[in-house]
Amino acid sequence: MAIILHIDTAVETASICLADNDVIKGYEENGIQKEHSSWLHPSINNIFNKAGIHPIDIDAVSVTIGPGSYTGLRVGLSAAKGLCFSLDKPLISINTLELMANDVKATTDGFIIPVIDARRMEVFTAVYDHKLMELEKPGALILDEHSYRQFLGKGKVVFTGNAVHKVEKLVGQANAEYRNVMPTARSMVSLAAERQARGEFCDIAYLEPLYVKEFYQATP
Repeated sequence: MAIILHIDTAVETASICLADNDVIKGYEENGIQKEHSSWLHPSINNIFNKAGIHPIDIDAVSVTIGPGSYTGLRVGLSAAKGLCFSLDKPLISINTLELMANDVKATTDGFIIPVIDARRMEVFTAVYDHKLMELEKPGALILDEHSYRQFLGKGKVVFTGNAVHKVEKLVGQANAEYRNVMPTARSMVSLAAERQARGEFCDIAYLEPLYVKEFYQATP
């Protein structure tokens, strides 16, 4: 048995999930992106109280590390690190794009291409096969009519994420399926449990968000 707290603040809707193996003990979400920071810590307290589980009794914390919202990633990772340090628990990191691909792998035998909206015609993206093997590393891509042609020419492609509308306008329908869905902290349960069982933990002190492109902070 493994009790894991899952934290996802990478995109517009933030969520947390408390699970004992694959049994969900509690779930909360927030759809107002600018309030993720103020929402997160009280919600973590609430989820433990409602489940009747003390934080010290968890086995690990898992967190999405991106790509996604720069601010959201820092909020989630800071909270996860703080919990792990204070409770002396291990930390599990999950790539947001891998998480998106994992959500659909059971329903396709083709390529899986998650796409996260990065404003204008840019997306955060990667390419996986139906066994979740990474074929193209996570990165930022400016879409054009030639995007993903090498995969569309080889077989069926499932595009998933909140930027599928951008891809569909340029790529069209041939060999392509579009699913405008995003994962939540519930989606993290299976991947995190597998990594916990294998002892695949992160160095808490050195783990950083996966921005995939340089982060610029505005100066006053």
